[in-house]
Amino acid sequence: MRIAVFRKAHFNAAHRMHVPEWSDEKNIEVFGLCNSPNYHGHNYELEVKVVGEVDPVTGYLIDLKVLKDLIKEEIEDRFDHKNLNLDTEEFKEVPPSCENLCYTIWKILSEKLGSEYEVTVRLYETPRNFAQYPA
Repeated sequence: MRIAVFRKAHFNAAHRMHVPEWSDEKNIEVFGLCNSPNYHGHNYELEVKVVGEVDPVTGYLIDLKVLKDLIKEEIEDRFDHKNLNLDTEEFKEVPPSCENLCYTIWKILSEKLGSEYEVTVRLYETPRNFAQYPA
């Protein structure tokens, strides 16, 4: 039997959307308040969906404690209360947009969980703005 299980998580992080090759005027035009030189923060809400086959012996698709610990260690501990531009290797060369952060989280979790699971990540930057990977 194929089924999906979900786990929610939360972390806070700051970032700045800025293209160094652009003028200040163009950065402000494209990114607006997200271009603040002092950065700005978000209270990110994360939903992780894992799809696969239920183990007939345990009745589990995945032990949710294992998924909880994985998200805590690999995502929350890595990004919580960090400046994504300055404090993380993942965004030294990549803009820390919600889209890129969502994909990065998906990549980390997918690699850790392995190919027996299909993983989908939905990341809320605000209650009304979110990204999902895969789409």
